[in-house]
Amino acid sequence: MQSFVLIVAVTASLIFATTSAGPVKKADLEVNTSSGLIVGHQAPNRTAVIEFLGIQYGQAPVGELRFAPPKRYVAPAGTVYTASSWACNPLPVSDASEIDHRRHRIDCPSNKPPDSTFPNFTQPSGLVVWKNFAAKNGNPSDEDCLKLNIWTKSASASAKKPVFIWLHGGRFTIPGPHSPFYNGQYLSDVEDVVVVTPSYRLGIFGFSGAPGVQQNAALLDHRSVVEWVRDNIAGFGGDPSRIVIFGQSAGGSSVDYYSFAWKNDPIVAGLISHSGTSLSFNPNTVEYAQKIWFNVSQNVGCGGPNDDPATVLSCVRSKDVAVVLAAAAKVPALPTIALAQATFHPTIDNVTVFSNYDEMTKAGSFSKIPYLAGNTDFEAGWYKLSAYAAKRGFTCPTGTSTIARVNNGVPTWRYRYHGDWDNLRLYNSTAGLGPRGSGAYHGCDTEMAFGTAQDVSGLKNSPQEDATSKYIMGAWAAFGRDPKQGLTKYGWPAYGASSKTLVRIAYKNNPAPNFVEPSTYDSTCPAVNDPLPGQGGF
Repeated sequence: MQSFVLIVAVTASLIFATTSAGPVKKADLEVNTSSGLIVGHQAPNRTAVIEFLGIQYGQAPVGELRFAPPKRYVAPAGTVYTASSWACNPLPVSDASEIDHRRHRIDCPSNKPPDSTFPNFTQPSGLVVWKNFAAKNGNPSDEDCLKLNIWTKSASASAKKPVFIWLHGGRFTIPGPHSPFYNGQYLSDVEDVVVVTPSYRLGIFGFSGAPGVQQNAALLDHRSVVEWVRDNIAGFGGDPSRIVIFGQSAGGSSVDYYSFAWKNDPIVAGLISHSGTSLSFNPNTVEYAQKIWFNVSQNVGCGGPNDDPATVLSCVRSKDVAVVLAAAAKVPALPTIALAQATFHPTIDNVTVFSNYDEMTKAGSFSKIPYLAGNTDFEAGWYKLSAYAAKRGFTCPTGTSTIARVNNGVPTWRYRYHGDWDNLRLYNSTAGLGPRGSGAYHGCDTEMAFGTAQDVSGLKNSPQEDATSKYIMGAWAAFGRDPKQGLTKYGWPAYGASSKTLVRIAYKNNPAPNFVEPSTYDSTCPAVNDPLPGQGGF
């Protein structure tokens, strides 16, 4: 990582321009952090919001740091980072004093999924939505990717705001922070909160399984992000005592994992899991993780289980990223009745990931901080899973995780999202893939929370869709402002198993919520959590 001063060639008249939101103060654009002096820009579509993109929180995880726990990046004295605009076009780099505007869009290296085989995407938006969610957006990748983006209004204001850190999903293999799904400018603008979207390591680079290395580097990246935010977010107008981590799918499970791994020192004040908890799939055993690690090490010519583990590790660390990715892509996945499970994903180490989440959940062996969790009504619509598999992977684990919180005295809320909008639909019922087309499929609630549906699809939202998004953003912000009582004040009942406390959002596309008993959806769930049927659809 080069440690020179980075300055974008943007005129002062543009940076400090007066817009419909009023003049932007220099104090709002410049923030001193442990990563240097960060200079932001007005967000392209919400000019009252300042965006700070591509802030480095961790050292480049290369060489001896590849597969290892993250190390905090500390900028040399006098370092200035001028964060480029989300929407600006790339500029050529003429010398070391300029920054390529594409640098903030660098994804962590990964093996992305093949293109979907849906036979009848809706036109013209179905394939566009799918590609945006699957990170098929042409972003460059590089191992020097431990960076984060921040959106905030009036960073210099005296009243500090709640902070939302997004842990993206994608089966721990798909990049996320630079997807239009997760652009934080709208949520920050509508609710005056601080939004943070970090990158973290993926696949084999985040979950190597290598013996002799602390496991689950990606989950340690998450902790490093939280610590960086705690230490620096006040400069962006954020309140370090009101940090919420929220995530979807693999990110939702990561949120729940965090509550077990850091139960005695959580730092965060609230948790939100979209379609994923610690019970949603089975983590890798140590034996299996090492087996697939040595599959890769042998494939790249570095030896196997009968060789010295340290020598094998050093050799794999010396290999080119593309070589390691290609070898990892050849590792056969474990069979399931749903989709094939991602190979390199969280591994049991009984530090960051545990072998007995069902027992630990019931025993309350997690941080007792407020929890909001839910899932979509037709998770199978994204994956083409059977409803049975999707229910076991998402609905049932959400029910088990939330009622365990209630039983342990934790303020808890649960939702189920039903919205099915024309511009976000992947396919219609005529495609033969379901009785109602893609419906409220896995992940379709995320753009509602971020307010990005129109950006994701390229088509205009309906008035009901806009109203639903505004309602959800308001609910999430209410939780962030007061994790213990905010949603109660917003009109949500505290969750319980035997009364109408499950919040249905956008039921029949009505922006107003209604409330039903959890048994409406949980009645067929097994007495003992069983994530196996749905674990591949993750």
